[in-house]
Amino acid sequence: MKRHQDQEPETSDSQMEPTGIPDRAKEFISQTPLPHQSGQNCRIAMVTPDDVSVVWEAVEEYIQGAIDHSQGEATLEDYYEHLSTGDMQLWLAVDKNNILACMVTQIAPYPSKRVLRIIALGGVEMERWIQFLPDVEHWALNMGCTSLEVWGRKGWLKILRDWECSYHILTKDLTARMH
Repeated sequence: MKRHQDQEPETSDSQMEPTGIPDRAKEFISQTPLPHQSGQNCRIAMVTPDDVSVVWEAVEEYIQGAIDHSQGEATLEDYYEHLSTGDMQLWLAVDKNNILACMVTQIAPYPSKRVLRIIALGGVEMERWIQFLPDVEHWALNMGCTSLEVWGRKGWLKILRDWECSYHILTKDLTARMH
């Protein structure tokens, strides 16, 4: 599998002994450097493209949840392919027993700037991992991005209080006209 040139591996000496996670993901989590830890014993890490297949079974339910609230822009298979090639990035929030959440990002190269777009986010216990968003922002800055954007529901404005709503996305379904 090709490794995207913008990806940089995270490093740390931290290790965990996870339980309650599918076996393939257990080994990944226990061997993956997890660079950040809070008082709640929660950590985040970016999954390399080569390791997407290892954790996929453990995160596909969270990604499917995001797909269920979307307008059909991507399928699970689409996400898997783009994460495996490095065209998108997979982030995990984990504790010693579980994968709490996953997030999919993609660098959007607009003509005049680069933006890190959060395109899927799903999980549980948000209060344990949302404080790590500045670490994602730091990674985005290191990749030459000048801002972040989220494609999501209005409810995110209550959570992301230092963000602003710059646009509203209006859609019109044309599939009925295709028959």
